[in-house]
Amino acid sequence: MSGNELRAQAIASIACRPKVPVSTPGRLEDLWAKDVFSLSNMQECLPKSVFKSLQKTITTGAPLDVSVADVVAVAMKDWAIAKGALYYSHMFYPLTNATAEKHDGFISVQSDGSVISEFSGKVLVQGEPDGSSFPNGGIRSTFEARGYTAWDVTSPAFVMDTENGVTLFIPTVFVSWTGEALDKKTPLLRSNAAMSKAATRVLKLLGHSEVAPVNSSCGAEQEYFLVDASFASVRPDLLLAGRTLFGKAPAKGQQFDDHYFGVIPERVQVFMQDVEEKLYRLGIPAKTRHNEVAPGQFEIAPFFEAANVASDHQQLIMTVLRTTAKKHGFVCLLHEKPFAGINGSGKHVNWSVGNATQGNLLDPGDTPHANAQFLVFCGAVIRGVHKYGPLMRAVIASASNDHRLGANEAPPAIISIYLGSQLQDVFDQIASGEVTGSQSKGEMDLGVDTLPKFPKDAGDRNRTSPFAFTGNRFEFRAVGSGQSVAGPLVAMNTILADSLDWMADQLEAKLGAGVELNVAIHDVLRDVIRDHGAVVFNGNGYSTEWHEMAVNERGLLNLRTTADALPVLREQYIEDLFTKEKVLTPVELGSRFEAYSEQYIQHIEVEAKLVISMAKTIIYPAAMRYMAELAKTIDSLNGIGVEFGKDSVTKVAELTKSMMGSVDQLSDMMTKHFMSVEEHMQFCAQTIRPLMDQVREYADALEGEVADDLWPLPTYQEMLFIK
Repeated sequence: MSGNELRAQAIASIACRPKVPVSTPGRLEDLWAKDVFSLSNMQECLPKSVFKSLQKTITTGAPLDVSVADVVAVAMKDWAIAKGALYYSHMFYPLTNATAEKHDGFISVQSDGSVISEFSGKVLVQGEPDGSSFPNGGIRSTFEARGYTAWDVTSPAFVMDTENGVTLFIPTVFVSWTGEALDKKTPLLRSNAAMSKAATRVLKLLGHSEVAPVNSSCGAEQEYFLVDASFASVRPDLLLAGRTLFGKAPAKGQQFDDHYFGVIPERVQVFMQDVEEKLYRLGIPAKTRHNEVAPGQFEIAPFFEAANVASDHQQLIMTVLRTTAKKHGFVCLLHEKPFAGINGSGKHVNWSVGNATQGNLLDPGDTPHANAQFLVFCGAVIRGVHKYGPLMRAVIASASNDHRLGANEAPPAIISIYLGSQLQDVFDQIASGEVTGSQSKGEMDLGVDTLPKFPKDAGDRNRTSPFAFTGNRFEFRAVGSGQSVAGPLVAMNTILADSLDWMADQLEAKLGAGVELNVAIHDVLRDVIRDHGAVVFNGNGYSTEWHEMAVNERGLLNLRTTADALPVLREQYIEDLFTKEKVLTPVELGSRFEAYSEQYIQHIEVEAKLVISMAKTIIYPAAMRYMAELAKTIDSLNGIGVEFGKDSVTKVAELTKSMMGSVDQLSDMMTKHFMSVEEHMQFCAQTIRPLMDQVREYADALEGEVADDLWPLPTYQEMLFIK
């Protein structure tokens, strides 16, 4: 129990907090997608011809017939009103990691003063928010502010039922009046179209006459922390920065390895069940829940879905986690590193591509050496990640994710691919010129008759790899927990499209010269391994040896910070990539560099201001009070003949003086001006961040010296272990 009154009150409020009752949702089938305007709902309430037109657009990517919009709008409105909705919102994803929404009522006032509910096809298809009030990298300004939202029919509309009422949400894209994408969804849809076009071209070269549209799929594993709201409310850093800027490590952290997959705390499991019920109603297939490695850390993982829908659902998962946490007296922290000294949180993006006719194109089958289709697509991924690895690093760059990458808890900032022993052997055979077979998977025999024998996987799992093949998909493990998955998906789709186009060009040239198809495929794959095999690494990505080898021998880049990574977006070859695949124009790409670099600088400046403020107004006064009490006590003891040295008060005084000296340095550095945004970012990374860490070092040392009843901030021990 804390001796500090404020912290003691927080702990008491947790102990006395009434339990949130556990709901009994009933059959999953009855709950599933209950709040979604799904295809089955459309079929019930739309004329047959309208439904078939809409279904064709959703399932095959055919152009939307705008003439059906009025009929769909009325049906959608009636369905939402029957659910209790009075408002609707065009929901979109600006160049932040958040969701944007403006609520408009269905109400329409008539000439006689009466009102009716109204929702037209025009309103369904198009909205008009202010384009200048969102990050736009200079595309929009206050006097050129018009922006548009446009209905994305491929992602289903839904109602969100909260304590504040029911609202109909319509997923949309967000563009400027001049047509530039101001959001994350538009490039994702474009990248998927580019990838589908290139994949179709390759599949037809491989002999397939019937090829359905190819789509990317995504399943994102979401890690997060839960802290009691009573603690978070008295931590300014958690409220404003999403992470602790101060805090001494507790005696026990994660060193016992007893939290991962441990028994889920009762209160947390009730929260999880509440989250899952909400997600099921929204048609989000939450599949897995468990304790993560760090105390107070947990994970939720959905089943894979089409990438565009999965991206929308990922945003909803973060929203539901945050809002439901409040109901249960928690704060959900999606920051990549909310607590120093223990693992941070990531979002592992499992990505694959496939279609209805050829299936999963990244499934190697039992004999990958003989699966030309898989080898071509896997080879295309290898080429793409090697050629555009810096782009992969740039799309997961953020001030918060910099804390994780390369910290022996997450993959390094060097982008490499893990294939596993079986696939590595197959590609080694291709490189040597003769392919003879695939390593067998083998069988796991545990030596106990009552335990089953089961087949082993073809390869191990390498948690140190940022981009690992895991059986029938690639897992991008470097994505941050609070980030949108759209950026990584755009990058993966686009580099795959580029590589597939290149492979198609190579195959067409060889086939045109009379080379037999299998020989042509082998030759192209051999060239890929020769020119791009340097990106494949199956070893320990945490090791110093790998970092040196990757940079010095293999020519891979180690972009340690966001300040190093974001300028990649300005490289000509990256601009050429996005322009060629028609995913981002040069203006759109440039706007993203401007927006993300500004966010990086602002993020660090906010944290620096918080460090200065908290050190001056919270930690310094606590240290001074303790020194005053200590000095008074020492004088009193000396007065009665009890000799007591001044070492303790001297140590606290020295730490306090050093802390305030660093605070003054940090304050001075905050007044600097810069000639370019790149220079400003590097200054934040190389000067501001280290000074913040220096202030923290002294403050955390003070926490270990100052009397507990005088320390004002909830401690790591309290926040991580009291649930």
